[in-house]
Amino acid sequence: MIVHRLLLFLPAAAFLASAANWPQWRGPDRSGSSLDTEPPLRSLPADPRIIWRQRTGPGWASPVVDAGRVFFADAQGGREILHALDATNGKEQWRADIDAVMHDEQGPDGPRGAPLVHRDQVFYQSCLGELQCRRVTDGTLLWRTNFRKDFGSPWLGEDSVIPGAAEHGYTASPLLAGGHLIACVGSTNGAGIVAFDPASGAVHWKSQDDLAAYASPIAAHLDGESQVICFTVSGLVSVRPSDGRVLWRIPLKTNYGRNCLTPVAMGDRVITGSYQSGLLGVQISRREATWTATRVWTNTAATMNFASPVAAGEFLYGVGPEKNLVCVNAASGRTAWSQPGPFSGSAGNSFAAILRIGDTLLVVTDSGEALLLADDPTAYRELGRTQVCGRTWSHPAYADGRLYVQDGLSGPGNLRCIELRPNP
Repeated sequence: MIVHRLLLFLPAAAFLASAANWPQWRGPDRSGSSLDTEPPLRSLPADPRIIWRQRTGPGWASPVVDAGRVFFADAQGGREILHALDATNGKEQWRADIDAVMHDEQGPDGPRGAPLVHRDQVFYQSCLGELQCRRVTDGTLLWRTNFRKDFGSPWLGEDSVIPGAAEHGYTASPLLAGGHLIACVGSTNGAGIVAFDPASGAVHWKSQDDLAAYASPIAAHLDGESQVICFTVSGLVSVRPSDGRVLWRIPLKTNYGRNCLTPVAMGDRVITGSYQSGLLGVQISRREATWTATRVWTNTAATMNFASPVAAGEFLYGVGPEKNLVCVNAASGRTAWSQPGPFSGSAGNSFAAILRIGDTLLVVTDSGEALLLADDPTAYRELGRTQVCGRTWSHPAYADGRLYVQDGLSGPGNLRCIELRPNP
């Protein structure tokens, strides 16, 4: 039976203690869903109350919220800077210089990843492959590593002949799974995927020769076994978190290695895709020690480019190829409904962050408009809409009725904390 939540195994989920947290990319369990204790929204205010606003430099990075702090990155003075703010008033508690800013003709020049908070540590990975662990309270550097210098990962920049992150930078966020911090390092020297000790940065294992793409890895429990799923330049690959051994693979290559979607695990099925391959449903099964990954459906009409979809029940909600919002049946792959969306990007490059909050969907579009939709696979049902920011490709965080959203798609912008609940 297909279920709507990504299942994390216990060592990875132990730090997800509070409904008022959004501690990593796409939320508490990296599925785009809030915890079940977060009350659903029933409407959106016409003029949402801004609790605080913080001026930021350029970038597409996504904020996260944990233990009363907001963490985000921006570009300032030609550097990627990681910030920690007080979540109640937006006052900066500390900042840390992480790396040089990567230049990209796709612009703006700025960070694109999301921090990851685990207890008293915050992990952040720069566009140029610098991974750092810092203390949550004061930003003290605890350990660091560099994908290019320490693992030989390639980097050539814009117009690179090497596909994937070697061209547009490391945009993925590392993952905590099985007691390890796992990153898509992208080295072809046997370190495509690497597991680090979260406390010390020591390497536990290295696996594969996969070049890094742009998708963040996920943890899932498929057919009785915990695994980490990475969407690399070569396609989907699943490894065992304890030792990095490959469980299964399915090739999926695109021009320039632009595999961007964070995979979604639904039961024993994994769903992902690209602008060239369409949306794919992959069934995972095991017979004794042999794993099989089988494409069971493809939907090219629901092709998704770089806005990762969200699962609810047996359905998937995402951004289609024609500036539209789509609902897809995850069992059959058929489109349940399609609705034109209020996007500012061109067809195929439209973006929206979709957050599942209870039985509602909060959709923040690239124009900065927020739509509240019913989780209804029978029809598009809009419950409200409001403007929350300027143009953005940054995935917001949501905790305790407050939306933390950063714009700055075309240059300097703002990080806002916005109250979305009525009569707080």
